Amino acid sequence: MRSEPVLLVHGFASSFERNWREPGWVDLLHDAGREVIGVDLLGHGSAERPHDPDAYAHLERCVEQALPNSGQVDAVGFSLGAQLLLAVASADPGRFGRIVLGGVGNNVFVSGDFEPVAKAIESGEPDPEHGLARAFTQFAAGSGNDPLALAACLRRSGHKLAPDDLATIACPVLVVLGDRDFAGPAEPLMDALPNAKLVTLHGADHFGTPKDFRFIDAALEFLDAVPA
Repeated sequence: MRSEPVLLVHGFASSFERNWREPGWVDLLHDAGREVIGVDLLGHGSAERPHDPDAYAHLERCVEQALPNSGQVDAVGFSLGAQLLLAVASADPGRFGRIVLGGVGNNVFVSGDFEPVAKAIESGEPDPEHGLARAFTQFAAGSGNDPLALAACLRRSGHKLAPDDLATIACPVLVVLGDRDFAGPAEPLMDALPNAKLVTLHGADHFGTPKDFRFIDAALEFLDAVPA
């Protein structure tokens, strides 16, 4: 059984507590004898919540700063957290033993227009015709989030990953994506990763994935962290 610590990186408008502890990830990893490294990204959870988009330009540094001083970790990231993990791992691949990515696919490489979502989260009044803005606004309304901080996070500038950037990630990677998830399709991401396996969650959408036991079970098995 593997013994590396497991770094957990949450998604947008979530937190370590909401994304990982509440659905049972932390307890299950502890039951398997694995140390858990949690992180709250800037603007989320217990972290500082600036309202200036420029403060979020290097959001991946939150992940870098959570890494131990030495040695490898395994890591699980969901949505925004998965994208940040890819950015960190592509720059420093030797720090990771195995990586699990949930809720990401072709969206890793596509620069979408998040301004309607940012405006909707700020105001709490999404355009009823904009399904994605409505869904994110509903999700962001929970867990004591700061709407202005979340909107600033969405408006951040920064480097968008390209498929060639991921060629350095030689460790095994598991991608878990619901077939109703707007982040898909998974194929462009799978083609860019040198050593990746895909698990498709039939009937699953984006926001339900972290609590989906098919995701949890697949991740724990891949990390060799199934509780005895």
